Amino acid sequence: MNLLKPKRIEVTTQDGETRAYFVSRFPAVQGREIIAKYPLSAMPKLGDYAVNEETMLKLMGYVAVPKPDDPDAPGLCLTTRALVDNHVPDWEALARVEIAMMEYNVSFFGNGRASTFFAGFAKKAQAWISKTLTDSLGQSLPKTKQP
Repeated sequence: MNLLKPKRIEVTTQDGETRAYFVSRFPAVQGREIIAKYPLSAMPKLGDYAVNEETMLKLMGYVAVPKPDDPDAPGLCLTTRALVDNHVPDWEALARVEIAMMEYNVSFFGNGRASTFFAGFAKKAQAWISKTLTDSLGQSLPKTKQP
């Protein structure tokens, strides 16, 4: 896979080890799909984990590990679950790579604004759910007094 504007990053694993990866820009259509599905499918109690995992694997297809003989050049892209599991040692490192990809590909996630965006989104989603449930509660109550 050709990487668009690859950028070398380093992430820290749960064991404190530093690992290098290359993140890249998404092609337009693939990027649109990933950005549309990724945040919503990750929402606790609202999202769909299977969709989120599928989207994460698409996202990781634009991440590469360094070439063994040239650590400053991107090598193998992490296009499958097995490749991700083999080259990313733990879930925290994976989350850091995913966040780096979102920050690199979406301008309003830059400079650490991704967590602010998701916190605001969660707050809005909670308010929407509360309003929806409150509105539906009135509709589900009996209209006439029970004998």
